[in-house]
Amino acid sequence: MTDTAALARRFVETLQTRDWEAWAALMTVDVVYEMPQTRERIAGREGYLEFNRTYPGEWELTPYVVIGDGTQAVVWFTWRLDGSEAGDAQAFFEFDGAGLITKVTDFWPEPYDPPARPEGLIERW
Repeated sequence: MTDTAALARRFVETLQTRDWEAWAALMTVDVVYEMPQTRERIAGREGYLEFNRTYPGEWELTPYVVIGDGTQAVVWFTWRLDGSEAGDAQAFFEFDGAGLITKVTDFWPEPYDPPARPEGLIERW
């Protein structure tokens, strides 16, 4: 059985440290990332990697509750942007049979207008 809680924690830790190679290795090539509050979707690991590499500001993530079962996990984490703005959010993870992440859905505290991103990176619905 896959330890999805440990993998979800590793996902947040490698994202926080910007260890892009280790972070990308946790996901399938066709991973899907969604943020319902901003109605944004990214299909594919390369686009998701670019999204995070180019996200504006200096951000920090600190997980404090991580729960997982055989195919899913959730992380409740605090975030901080540019050393001042802060809040809580949750990320829900789905895994394939090999223990790779196939989908990440982030829920932030409230709807907001996303920052400008490179053309063609994000699909809005």
